[in-house]
Amino acid sequence: MGTFPLRFYPASPVAGTAGQPARCRTGRRYLLSRLLAGGVLLAALVGCAGVPTTADPYPPILSAEEIPRAYVKLAVLDVHNDRFGAVEGLAPADYAWAHQALREEAARIGADAVIQPEVRVEVSSFLFFPRSEIHARAIAVRFR
Repeated sequence: MGTFPLRFYPASPVAGTAGQPARCRTGRRYLLSRLLAGGVLLAALVGCAGVPTTADPYPPILSAEEIPRAYVKLAVLDVHNDRFGAVEGLAPADYAWAHQALREEAARIGADAVIQPEVRVEVSSFLFFPRSEIHARAIAVRFR
């Protein structure tokens, strides 16, 4: 068997330190940049998780059992809305509109809460089209 000649290649100018090939050094940079980017993303997501959202600017609607302390009546709120369609066509969104309208009116006069809400629907007709009229009434209060 013959001997194989040994060949020595000079180190390239982009080679890593201490005789490491360049690809190892680049691989570490890539890994470190990925870890750093992942850490920043994780910190951003975790940091935002503890930030509370904006509070609801409207006063809550409370039942008689939920009233926490003594209060002063500010006003009797009354809102209404006309809509075309049969009573069967009423959706929960129509009732939600009534409660939200009461809350907006209470916020406008500076109330702390809305109590005893009543929502009723009156049905009539306009020519051949059924018409539903939504009335909502409640009391706006301020706590002592």
